[in-house]
Amino acid sequence: MASFSFGAGNAAKLLRVPLYAAGRILTAAVPRSRDEWVFGCGAGIGDGALALWERAAEAGERAVWLTGGERERADAAALGIPTVPKHSLRGLWRTARARVIVITHGFGDVNRYATNGAYIVQLWHGIPLKRLGLDSPATTRSDLLPGSRLVAELIGRLYRGTQRRISLLPAASHLVRGRLESAFGLPDDRVRVTGEPRVDVLSRGSASERRARARARIAELAGPLDDATRLVLYAPTWRDGALDPAVPRPDEWDAILRVLEDRDAVLLVRSHPLGAGDYTPPAETDRVRALGSGLVADVTPLLPGLDVLVTDYSSLLYDVALVPLPVVLLAPDAEDYATERGFYGTYAEVAGADHATDWRDAVAQLDAVLGDVDGEHARRVERSRALDARVHAYADGRSTDRVYRAIRAALGAPGTESTG
Repeated sequence: MASFSFGAGNAAKLLRVPLYAAGRILTAAVPRSRDEWVFGCGAGIGDGALALWERAAEAGERAVWLTGGERERADAAALGIPTVPKHSLRGLWRTARARVIVITHGFGDVNRYATNGAYIVQLWHGIPLKRLGLDSPATTRSDLLPGSRLVAELIGRLYRGTQRRISLLPAASHLVRGRLESAFGLPDDRVRVTGEPRVDVLSRGSASERRARARARIAELAGPLDDATRLVLYAPTWRDGALDPAVPRPDEWDAILRVLEDRDAVLLVRSHPLGAGDYTPPAETDRVRALGSGLVADVTPLLPGLDVLVTDYSSLLYDVALVPLPVVLLAPDAEDYATERGFYGTYAEVAGADHATDWRDAVAQLDAVLGDVDGEHARRVERSRALDARVHAYADGRSTDRVYRAIRAALGAPGTESTG
């Protein structure tokens, strides 16, 4: 399982400073094209980048996807998307020539050394609950001279300088807009309330069509399912390379499996692509199945096929509000996480006073939701609907189009106008 930390990542960035300097010289010497686009996504072929790719391709834009490995290349080929390896000389050249660069995670989604001077669209990969970027002390941690205030200040300056290159950062709502402006250090004219392209798939077609499509795809990925079987997704967030503190103990697995059997449910485990933890039950069972990033890069289209989400601080809790799904929040380290990473607002504003602190508590809540004990299923669905109303300004499936039109307007295309 892949693991990553800010400390290791920032140390590597400091060692690459000469390469960034060389990239600035290159982009100063090489003129950018009038109409070429490049796309990249830290999670693979998916997320908001894929949604915007489809809209740009429909409009006839000249575009290529920059890939980081064979898996991405194969996934792109299956969709008919032309690709170039981002770490190759061709990848460097295409990034240096591109008028528009589309990313979802960071500048490393494309060739990081050739982004200066382009119109950069950052389609961030989720509504933040945990503090990001300039709002989080984790962002400036480094394994190179850890504890050095000078190193942390240098990383902070580099981060600010890099993020200032972002030309457009779509936001789901004005509430989310404020968080993104603060985290990325951007003025409000660059953070636009257009809605998120990545979640348009949750608003297109009828609810029954979305559910049927998602269930069929989950069965392809995770194995056959009976029509009546309920699906529970466990998706813990990333903890800067540390182990998930909620990995079930053997006795907790017993409680989990008992409820899954009693309620005819399957637990789909999706650990964070950069996280760490062993989620293998002590005994073989078809009631627990993996749905990690190795199987599917983008889980968003699958959310309508689920029945319950179990998570801690993941932005998925905002995404499933569009379905809407009931959520069980399992956060054994909420107080420590609030101190070390921090939240926008307080965790209680999202979790209420009843979040679980261990799997036994979470299983009891899950059992009540699946059995709709005392109306618990309906109560949690209403909580998700209320969260949706707070964080999503749009649920019309047209956010991608609004983002595309904003880009074209910024580039001076006739007949377009900006939004947000």
